[in-house]
Order: sequence, then structure tokens, then C-alpha cells
Amino acid sequence: RPGVGCTARQSGQLTLPVLVSDTSVLIDLDRGNLLEYLFRLPYDFCVPDLLFKRELAGDLGDRLRELGLGVVELSSEELARATSVRRAVKVLSTPDTFAFSIAESRRWTLLTGDLALRRLAEQHGVKMHGVLWVIDELDRESVLDAAGLHRALSTIHSHPRCRLPAVE
Repeated sequence: RPGVGCTARQSGQLTLPVLVSDTSVLIDLDRGNLLEYLFRLPYDFCVPDLLFKRELAGDLGDRLRELGLGVVELSSEELARATSVRRAVKVLSTPDTFAFSIAESRRWTLLTGDLALRRLAEQHGVKMHGVLWVIDELDRESVLDAAGLHRALSTIHSHPRCRLPAVE
């Protein structure tokens, strides 16, 4: 069943890679009307349970779960790690530290648009990507054509709270 958890579903004989997301990526993809396409990629997507409860619960969260988003509980060790990161890096939200802790502990890839979270991931060798990588994957996997991707990027970019990297 989609959205039950994030235990790495099987595709044929292969286990799909798991990506743990922060809220910013999901919101940007929603703004670009890309959520349905995201879940066509050969990955499992999940968020920490606290992040889901605090930031996604409601219509968006219901839609994401229906599409296949997993919601993951932290182990006691992951919770302790998230707590220590929260104390050390005050600019990060608690849900962001939960996402980081899961990605670091389980060696999953982090999806984030948050600069502080990206820097933390880099410092600790946690693999991470952002919205532009998702766009590239949608193109590489031929999930959406160039015109559709252009429309989506233009819509995301034109939003007043656009978080796309200006340089790229």
C-alpha cells in the first residue's frame, strides 16, 4: 500500500532508493503542480512523522499520502541525534532536524531547499538534493516533457516565496 511507511518498496528485483523530504521541496513541487509526477519517479519518498503532523496534515498531507508518501517514526537514537542537532544548529526547525537525523542514520538521501539544512548535510556527508534535481529526474525519466517542466519551473519561480537557487 502506498504511503504506509518508507521501508523501500520493491520494483521487480530492485529495492527503490528512499528520499526523505523536508516541507519546502514538497511545497515548491505542489506550487508547480508536480506532486503527481514526483511519485512516478523510481524512488520512495517519505517525511518524519513530526514534520507530517506539524506541517503537512490536512488536505495536502492527505493528497501526499494517497500519492504514496511514507511517514516515518524516528528510533530513539535518531530522536536523540535530532535533539542534539537542534541544540547545536538553532536556525533549523525541529522537523528539519528530524529529516536530517533519519537521512543520516538510515543513509537515505535528503530532499531539501533549506540552505542551513543543506550545509549541515554537506558537513556530515549526507547525500542531498533539491527541487532542481527533482526537475532533472523528471526529465531524465521522461515523466514530463520539456514544455511541462518549463511551465512548472516558471510557476515555482514566479511565486513570491520562491526558494529556487537564484544562481541556477
